[in-house]
Amino acid sequence: MPIAVSRSLDIPDELIEVRAVRASGPGGQNVNKVSNAVELRFDSAAWGALPPAARARLRRIAGRRMTSGGLIVIDAQRFRSQEQNRADALERLLAMIRASLVEPKPRRPTKPTRASKERRLASKARDARTKKLRRRGHAED
Repeated sequence: MPIAVSRSLDIPDELIEVRAVRASGPGGQNVNKVSNAVELRFDSAAWGALPPAARARLRRIAGRRMTSGGLIVIDAQRFRSQEQNRADALERLLAMIRASLVEPKPRRPTKPTRASKERRLASKARDARTKKLRRRGHAED
């Protein structure tokens, strides 16, 4: 059953691989016996439905979680149960993909207003006077 990312976009099941692994860190004797952590692997390079611009944004969002071959690896060990960790890993993957689908708003260059320039210059002059008065042996103007 494909996983829905948005209304028009689904991830095929064969592109996602989920493995149970042992959690790292403290946890007592139970952590050595039970594989509650989950490692999710998603082959984004094989997913043709993702637009190229979104693919580039996904690469930036995933960061070091994405290999050079386009494989996204997510480790989830926040919860004590494997089912919760599996859901957490999948939700984190979907959040990354949904964030990559949002096109950034283009920046419109703006100019500072005349009043803001004057306020800045007045502030600089005031600060210069204050610092001048702090000097040793200052001369009064």
